[in-house]
This record gives sequence, structure tokens and C-alpha cells, in this order.
Amino acid sequence: MPLDYSLIGVESAPHERSWTSADTLLYALGVGAGTGELAFTTENSAGVRQRVLPTFAVLAAQAPTGRRLGDFDPAMLVHAEQAFELHRELPPAGRVRTTSTVTGIYDKGSGALVTIEARAADAESGEPLITSRSSVFIRGEGGFGGDRGPRDEWAEPGRPPDHTVTYETRQDQALLYRLSGDRNPLHSDPVFAARAGFPRPILHGLCTYGITGRALLHAVAGSDPARFAAMSGRFSKPVFPGETLTVSIWVDGLTASFRTAKEDGTVVIDRGRAAFRPA
Repeated sequence: MPLDYSLIGVESAPHERSWTSADTLLYALGVGAGTGELAFTTENSAGVRQRVLPTFAVLAAQAPTGRRLGDFDPAMLVHAEQAFELHRELPPAGRVRTTSTVTGIYDKGSGALVTIEARAADAESGEPLITSRSSVFIRGEGGFGGDRGPRDEWAEPGRPPDHTVTYETRQDQALLYRLSGDRNPLHSDPVFAARAGFPRPILHGLCTYGITGRALLHAVAGSDPARFAAMSGRFSKPVFPGETLTVSIWVDGLTASFRTAKEDGTVVIDRGRAAFRPA
């Protein structure tokens, strides 16, 4: 069947998700944090309390829509955009109740863009914790004559970046990151990756996103997760495990624009925006 347009605007049933200290530690390792970031990678270092990388919010707020989007080859689906707002700092262990809504299905010609919003609240207090907005691009599902969707007028600032941060990814980065929950074989199975048109498994877009979030956290927010308010970006090209990533950051007060690129200049996260709280 084609995509299910009746899903648009229908809120899902509440979905509960919990996480432990081990989950947030594993996530930090999965997006490349290590011995230089013990607040995020250990829970028992002397004089260091465990804290959570802000981009873990995207995983914490994930929830099923309640129904399938339609009948299509899952190898044709890629993560297109991701944004989140943090209403307060994430705890190392927690439990949330999340509802999600398909907010749009747009016709991009060669495929369809499906946008989804999820709202996660603390399961005990009901206090809002995370608002997550994402979109997926499904190749081959466009051409149905629908709205193309809103335009994003992001433009690179006309000056050199205020910060550039470079991180190397590991050859086994995707195998480590997938343990945080995304077991899509596109990131681990060479046969499945070939069916999707890739010479080998690609890195999860959300892993690249988490690596980028680390750069923003340390360069702009003084490594303080309580200051990290929001982040958004569009996935523009795939990353292969083992490639080096450079995040270019332009700061304007408590907001920043950013872009993440590979060594050859290929941009992999574009139209990046982030917001921060005062120190």
C-alpha cells in the first residue's frame, strides 16, 4: 500500500521509556566520548559526577507512531533531519512518557519526506523534558502530487567559523553505537547496505549528530549540559565508519550555526542551528 496519509495529526498512545546510568554511559562511548570526558563516560571518578550528553535526548524521546507509515522497502528509508529542545538537563537514569504525531508527509519528487514530533515528559511528575522533531526521507515514494513542504532559509554566515572541532570516528563506530538501540542492518550488514546502494555499511546519522553535539557542547557551552537548550540539523551525505569529521561553528550570542563535513569537504550535516542558556 502507499504511505498512510491518515496518520497526519493523530497523536499516538503514550509510550513509556526508561534508561539507566549504563545506557547513558554506553551512548557517550558510542558517539566517540572517551577518557577526556569522564563526566559522560564514567559514574565513579573521584570528584566527578555523571552527566548526560544532551543529544541522548533524541533516543530518550523516541516512541512508535502506533501504526506503520506504509508498505515500502525499509532499505529506501533514511533519516533526513533531526531537532530537539531540552526543557531541563537530562538525568543519568530516568523514565519518560512520550506521545508522537506525524506532522506532515511531503512530496519531494524522488521520494516522500515524513515529519514527526515527539513530546516526552517525566513519567513521575509529568514535567516536560524533551521535544523532538525529526523527518525521514523514503526514496521512491514521491510523485504523488502533494505539497513539497516548508523551505528552510539557513545561510552560512559570511565570516570564518568561530570554532572548528575535528573528531576521528572508529572503524567499528557503528557497531558500538548500534548497542544504544538502532539495530538497522544498514549500519552493520554489508549485504543490506549494498541493497541500499552503499559499498559498505554507513554510520548512523544520529551517531554523526551526537558527535556534532559533543563539539557544540564543549566549544560553546563550556562542557555544561545544563546550558544546552536546542539543536537541529539536516543529514546531507552519508558517513562511513573511520572517516574524520570537522564541525564548523559560528556563534551569535546564545545561538550558533554549524555545519559538519568530512576531510574532503563533503558536508554531512547541513543547516545546523543550536541554542544555549547563559552560564
